[in-house]
Amino acid sequence: MARPMPRLFVVRHGETEWSQNGRHTGLTDIPLTSRGEDQVRNIATRLVGKGLALDPENLCVVHVSPRQRAHRTFHLLFEHLGTIPNHVLDEDVQEWNYGDYEGMVSSEIKKFDPKWWIWNDGCPGGESAQDMEARVDRVIEKVRAYHREYKEKGTNTRDVMIVAHGHFNRVLIARWIKFQLCLGTHFNVEPGSVAILGYNHNNLEEPALNALNLFSIVP
Repeated sequence: MARPMPRLFVVRHGETEWSQNGRHTGLTDIPLTSRGEDQVRNIATRLVGKGLALDPENLCVVHVSPRQRAHRTFHLLFEHLGTIPNHVLDEDVQEWNYGDYEGMVSSEIKKFDPKWWIWNDGCPGGESAQDMEARVDRVIEKVRAYHREYKEKGTNTRDVMIVAHGHFNRVLIARWIKFQLCLGTHFNVEPGSVAILGYNHNNLEEPALNALNLFSIVP
C-alpha cells in the first residue's frame, strides 16, 4: 500500500503589538499579545491532536524560529495535549532581517526610498532579496530531504512543521511551488494561521499549495 504524501505545515506566530501596528519585526524579540495567544489556541483546538490534520504522531520534525513569538506559538499549539513534540530552534526560519528598517512601518521607510519594495530591494543593513531566497531554499531542501526519506524509504514519519513569520512564510510558499521570490507578495499570511504545502499527483517533483490561512480569524 502506497504511503500517503508527506506535508509541510507552515505556521505564522500569533499577533504581536508590532504586527498589529504594521511595524517590520525581524530580530526584535517581542511577545504575543493576549489576542495573539487566543489565535494560536484557536488553531490548536481545531487542527492539532490525535486523528486531526496535524497529528503529533505524524510529525517527523518541527523547526521553530528562535524568536519568542514563534517559540510561544509552538508551545501553545500543543499545550492542550500535555506533551510538547521534540523541536529544533532554527535560525534559518527566522524572519527577514530588516536591518535599518527594523521597527518601521512602510510609510516611514518610503520617506527614505519612495520606490522601495522589499521583494526586489531587500533591506539595507539586513538581508537582500537574494539572501532571503538562498536561506529559504536551504530550508526547503531540508524539508524535502525529510520527505524523500519518508516517501522513498519509510524511515521518517509523514509531516514536517515550521513555526515562523509573515514575510518568511510568504517567501517559503512562493519558493516551494517554484515561483520567483517576489511572487510571495500575492500570498496573504495572517497572524495565527496555518498553511499546508504538499505535492500533486503522488509525485515529489510536483510541489503544491494545499491550504492557506486555516483558522486565522478570532473575534
